[in-house]
Amino acid sequence: MKKGKLKFYNRFKGYGIIKDFETGTEYQVSPAGMQDIILKDGDNVIFETSEGRNGMNAVDVRPDIFVVNS
Repeated sequence: MKKGKLKFYNRFKGYGIIKDFETGTEYQVSPAGMQDIILKDGDNVIFETSEGRNGMNAVDVRPDIFVVNS
């Protein structure tokens, strides 16, 4: 599983961007990849990646509940 931050998510446009903490790579996420959960911009998440029509997408996105804020 990768860890990252939800940079933004626009439910009206139906997509968002997640930035991977380790590599800095940005992945697009769609409502199908969010597993019926509600996240807000800036939330820390864990996710998998999958090849999509326009490159790699974030899938199986969930909140990272084990983040220690400093």
